[in-house]
Amino acid sequence: MKLTGVGLYTFHEAARLTKIPLRDLRRWLSGYSYRDKKHEAPVAVPALWETEFDDQVDGISFHDLLEVRFVRAFRQHGVSLQTIRLASQRARELFDTNYPFTSRKFRTDGRTIFASAMEETGETELLDLVRRQYAFRKIIEPSLYSGIEFGRDQVAARWYPTLRSKAVVLDPEIAFGKPIVTDGAVRTSILYDAFAVEGDKNFVARLYEVPVAAVDAAIAFEESLIAA
Repeated sequence: MKLTGVGLYTFHEAARLTKIPLRDLRRWLSGYSYRDKKHEAPVAVPALWETEFDDQVDGISFHDLLEVRFVRAFRQHGVSLQTIRLASQRARELFDTNYPFTSRKFRTDGRTIFASAMEETGETELLDLVRRQYAFRKIIEPSLYSGIEFGRDQVAARWYPTLRSKAVVLDPEIAFGKPIVTDGAVRTSILYDAFAVEGDKNFVARLYEVPVAAVDAAIAFEESLIAA
């Protein structure tokens, strides 16, 4: 199985990085079932989309990680999973990409797609939210796109998760997409653990041949994950 350029995150890692509850991540990306009280039969609800690993790996890819952040944004504004699923399907076909929410085209055409999906699912009480461009942008901008760097195909290529900083990056081409310091390409978790043991930033910087500022960035980033 090819992992280079794809990235790999366990569901626990994804939950820490996106600050989305683990239960929601699994329900959205693995599907779930519930018992129909009326018919007393289990009802299977499929995943919102087929992840790059499908059932082969108990984890998600870099693009799954970024895409699910948009799902949370819509859920926080009351959009149903049914509408999100339908909008995702239509956007995939329209934009010709498996991960439409994080494509550049979604920023301009996503509003129309969601309005159409809401009309079909009967979610008419939220139509005004997505029909008005300003209101729609409040859902998906600026924080969701902030830090995402796009490739030539207009699809997300890397993500700088810290607001207004490029000291830490997630790049699926490096270290399976795990957070690394930009200056030195060492995983933030490695630098953080080394500092926890040694207690000396300068020593850790020399040990891994990175600037002290990179060690500081790694510590701050890892501590932000713990605090979340």
